[in-house]
Amino acid sequence: MPRGDKSSYTDKQKRQAEHIEESEKEQGRSDGAAARIAWATVNKQDGGGKKKPAKKAAKKAAKKATKKVAKKATKKTAKKAAKKAPAKKAAKKATKKAAKSSTRKTTKKAPAKKTATKKAATKKSAKKATKKTAAKKTAKKRTR
Repeated sequence: MPRGDKSSYTDKQKRQAEHIEESEKEQGRSDGAAARIAWATVNKQDGGGKKKPAKKAAKKAAKKATKKVAKKATKKTAKKAAKKAPAKKAAKKATKKAAKSSTRKTTKKAPAKKTATKKAATKKSAKKATKKTAAKKTAKKRTR
């Protein structure tokens, strides 16, 4: 693509540039300066031409199609497996629920302990800080 080629810009971007160019001309700018400002503004707003090349678009469509096919295949196999072993699935769900409920109980208790220790630590550090400042004040008074 040669320098200055506008083929990679969408129709909307071209219209925007044309509108900006007209308004710049109304303000008294030359044709060349108005065009330069218009395209610079469009580039700043959108980050350049938004039109996708034909090859990339085709590749993207092919990739999407293969993803859909793969998704359908996995759904079918999942359905077959679900039909074959509903009892196993129910048992797994029950064990998962039991495990979740037991972990929930333990995880809820843990943060309470952490906050209690954090509070105690902050209280200790606050006491130390007040002791240090008091000691400094008394030292200053003695030197005077």
